[in-house]
Amino acid sequence: MISMSEPASERNYSKPPGIRLLEYIKKSPLSYKTHQAIVLIVTFLAYASYHAARKTTSVVKSTLDPESSDVSLKFFPWRMTYLSEPAEGRRLSRILGDGWAPFNGSDGTALLGEVDLGFLAVYAIGMYFSGHLGDRTNLRIFLTIGMVGAGVFTSLFGIGYWANIHTFYYFLGVQMLAGLFQSTGWPSVVAVVGNWFGKKKRGLIMGIWNAHTSVGNITGSLVASALLTYGWGWSFVVPGLIIATVGVLVFLFLPVSPDSVGAEEDELDSPKKCGAAGVTEPLLEPEVKVKESAVGFLEAWKIPGVAPFALCLFFSKLVAYTFLYWLPFYISHTAIDGKYLSSEASGNLSTLFDVGGVLGGILAGHISDRLDARAITAASFMYCAIPALFFYRSYGHVSMAVNIALMFITGMFVNGPYALITTAVSADLGTHSSLRGNSRALATVTAIIDGTGSVGAAIGPLLTGYISAKSWSGVFTMLMVAALIAGLLLTRLVVAEVGAKIEESRSRSASRSQPTVIDV
Repeated sequence: MISMSEPASERNYSKPPGIRLLEYIKKSPLSYKTHQAIVLIVTFLAYASYHAARKTTSVVKSTLDPESSDVSLKFFPWRMTYLSEPAEGRRLSRILGDGWAPFNGSDGTALLGEVDLGFLAVYAIGMYFSGHLGDRTNLRIFLTIGMVGAGVFTSLFGIGYWANIHTFYYFLGVQMLAGLFQSTGWPSVVAVVGNWFGKKKRGLIMGIWNAHTSVGNITGSLVASALLTYGWGWSFVVPGLIIATVGVLVFLFLPVSPDSVGAEEDELDSPKKCGAAGVTEPLLEPEVKVKESAVGFLEAWKIPGVAPFALCLFFSKLVAYTFLYWLPFYISHTAIDGKYLSSEASGNLSTLFDVGGVLGGILAGHISDRLDARAITAASFMYCAIPALFFYRSYGHVSMAVNIALMFITGMFVNGPYALITTAVSADLGTHSSLRGNSRALATVTAIIDGTGSVGAAIGPLLTGYISAKSWSGVFTMLMVAALIAGLLLTRLVVAEVGAKIEESRSRSASRSQPTVIDV
C-alpha cells in the first residue's frame, strides 16, 4: 500500500465513478470501514443476482415438462428420440400447463437434465479460466462484463417463448453461453472480499455474507414463480435484466482493493495489524516491494489443503445443486398430505430449503471460527446431511409442516459446508503461508476449488434427470452417498486438526502445571 509520505500526484488510483461521486458529495475521502461496507453490499447484491438468474430454470421445469410421470429412462440420446419423433407428435402449445416442445415429450426430463449439464459443464470449465484471468485483470471490469453477458443470455432463453422457438439446440446453446458468463462471478467476488478483510472472524463474516447464495435462490424462485402466469418467458427475462442492472452497479461502485482506491486502514480497525495481542493474520501484505506475479494453476493445486477441499466440494455441490435445479420439480410431483402443489406453489415452498441454507452457512462459519477447525466443521455438517436427506425423502410427504421442517434442516446441513468451503476456506487457502505473502493467488485458488465443485454440480442434476424417471428414492440414495464421500475426503485434514487441538490442550495443561518461581 502507498505510504502517507508519498506525494499524492504520484498515486495511481483507479476509483470507480460512484466512489468518486460519493467523495465529491461528502467533500472528503471515504473511510476504510465505509469502503468495506460498500464492498460487502455490492458483492452481496452481485452474487445474489447471479443465483437469482440461475434459479429460474428449476422453477420453470415443471411448466416446460408437466407430464414427467410418463417419462421413462431412455437408453438413446436425445438427438435420436426427439428428431425421430413425428412432427404431429411435437406439441407446440403456448398454453400454461401443456408443456413446451421439445421438453414435453417422453424424454423431456432427460432433456432438461442435459440443458443443466450444458450450463454447468461450461460453468465449471469457465471457472478455471475465470480465476486465472481474475488474478490478471481489473476485477471490477471483469465482473461487470460477466454480469451483463449472463443477463443477456438468460433473457435470450426466455425470448424463446415469444419467438415460438422449439429447437433444443437453441436452448442448450443459450444456457451454455449463460454458464460461461456466470463463471466470472464467484472467483471475482471472493477475491474482492478477501482483499478487504483479514482472517479474524472470516468464517462468520463470510458465512453471513454468503447468505447471498440463498437470498438469490429465494429471490429467483419467488420472481420466477410469480411471473409464470404471464408466460414462462418472463421468468427468465426479468432475472436477466436484474443481473445486468446490478452489473452496472458493480462498475460504478465496486472498489477492488484498498490499493486501487488509496484507502488507508484505521489504526484500531485494521485487519492487517501486526505485533500485538489478539492481532489477526493479514490477508494480504500491503507493503510488498517486489512486484508480485500471479500464481500458476498447477502451483495453486499444490497448496496444502486445496486438493482435499476441492474434491470435497465436488460432492458437496453435487448434492446442493441437485436441490437447486430439481427441488421445485420434485415437490410439484410429490403428493404432500395427499395433495399435489402447482408449479408456482412448489417454487415458493422450495425457498425454505435456502432459508435453512442461510442459517447453515452462518452456523458453519461461526463454529469454524470458534473451533479454528474448518475441516472438522465441514465434515460434521456433511455427515449430518445424510440422515437429514433420508428423513426428508421418507417423511416429507406426511404433512406440510413435516415437509417444511425437514426441508429447512436439510438445507441447513447441505448448504453449511458448501458455503464454508467456497468462502472462508477458499480465502484461507488463497493466502496460505506457502505463498510467502503473494496476494495474487486468491482468485485462482477460489476458481480451482469452486470449479472442481462445479463439475460435481453439473453431474448431479444430469444424473437426477435420468434416475428420477425410475425412482426418486434412487436420487436420494445418490445424494446420501455423495455426502458420505464428501465427509470422508476431509478425513486426513480432520485428523490433523484433532491432533493439533490435542497438542494445544496438552501444552496449555503443561503450562498451568509448571510451578511459578518468584524472585525475592
